[in-house]
Amino acid sequence: MNELTTLERRGMAAISTPGGKMLIVAADQRNGMKAVMNDAPEGPGSITAQQLSDAKSDLVRYLGNAAPAILLDPEVALPRVADEGILSRDTALVVGLDASGFETVEGLRYTKYVPGMTPRKVRELGGDVAKMLWYMRPDLQDATSRVADEIRELVTECSAEGLLLIVEVLVYRLDGESEQDYAAAFPRLVADAAKLSVECGAKVLKLQYPGSAEASASVTEAAQGVPWAVLSAGVDHETFIKQVEIAVANGAGGAMAGRSLWKDSLALSAEVREQLLTTRALPRLHELEAVVDGTLVSS
Repeated sequence: MNELTTLERRGMAAISTPGGKMLIVAADQRNGMKAVMNDAPEGPGSITAQQLSDAKSDLVRYLGNAAPAILLDPEVALPRVADEGILSRDTALVVGLDASGFETVEGLRYTKYVPGMTPRKVRELGGDVAKMLWYMRPDLQDATSRVADEIRELVTECSAEGLLLIVEVLVYRLDGESEQDYAAAFPRLVADAAKLSVECGAKVLKLQYPGSAEASASVTEAAQGVPWAVLSAGVDHETFIKQVEIAVANGAGGAMAGRSLWKDSLALSAEVREQLLTTRALPRLHELEAVVDGTLVSS
């Protein structure tokens, strides 16, 4: 297991529930967040950076502040929510380093950094923890690959800054790979991606739900004691609740939920946003916390 430093332990505590499980509202999306704001008169593409910033601020105000931590981007949300006092002092700030989209090199996907982002910049933005996304195909990439080098380098840089890094890994279907072949390989790909990430020094993982209780247990084994949280991947809340319940029962250390919480609770109208976030998204967050901590009482 990759041991946490004292400062990293403080970061881990900041993103965890009183029960010791990770729970982070993911709100670092840009275009994906615009896409669900269906009341924009001229469509999502007409939403300005200022309007998106306003929506993110309200998401922090009415949803994120009720969670142990919220994941935000340094392009739209930050530093505004910190500078204007929107982010509660009791909610930890996770700063995403990855830019939107990816580049493809010889059939493999690679993410890019937001220009100018470094572990030091995360601190300057008020961040308690950093997050970086990598795409991975562990059947084609190993410890000598470019993606492995990138993970090792950032883990080292964040450790030098005393900053906990959440390593998010997404496996994906290759061009020309059938849906059936990918589905069959998916659980093993997630587990092997976790294993390779840990070999590269990862201390916290954010991973796709691998599909079953057995697969979740395999991911836990592959992570070798490194905590991993399940990401929501855009599924509906009811589905994600079931996935988290299964994953946590088989060793997962928490959840990082984005669209499953808020995809039907955002709007261009500030009044509509407040109403939906407080009456629809917030109860979902409370239910998710109960599932993560194992305190949900079935009716």
